[in-house]
Amino acid sequence: MDERGTAMVTVCRGCCCGSAAKHPGVDHGEQVARLRAAVGDAGRVRVSECLDACGHSNVVVVNPSPRGRENGARPVWLGWVLGEDMVTEIAEWVRAGGPGVAEAPATLELQEFDLRKGARS
Repeated sequence: MDERGTAMVTVCRGCCCGSAAKHPGVDHGEQVARLRAAVGDAGRVRVSECLDACGHSNVVVVNPSPRGRENGARPVWLGWVLGEDMVTEIAEWVRAGGPGVAEAPATLELQEFDLRKGARS
């Protein structure tokens, strides 16, 4: 959660996520830059070395804003964030309010996974 009252987007860029060897053809640096630009002031985008969910790389976690948390939202873990369309949908969702405020696009819901259900690898 961001101290400014906005959603926080964490992009994994460790050993598997962000790897040209694992995901050739994906410009990982450009993906982060595009996400930052598209999210703008609606949220904050940060990069993590490893989120320990390598089986789902590229992983992005969308943390709710304080308002979203008040509405009962929890962080949303998204896997296989490889296409530019997903970057756009994540940014649009965050600009609309993110978890607990706005409904996630159906295509993002398909990419969601739950670490509590043994999703780590």
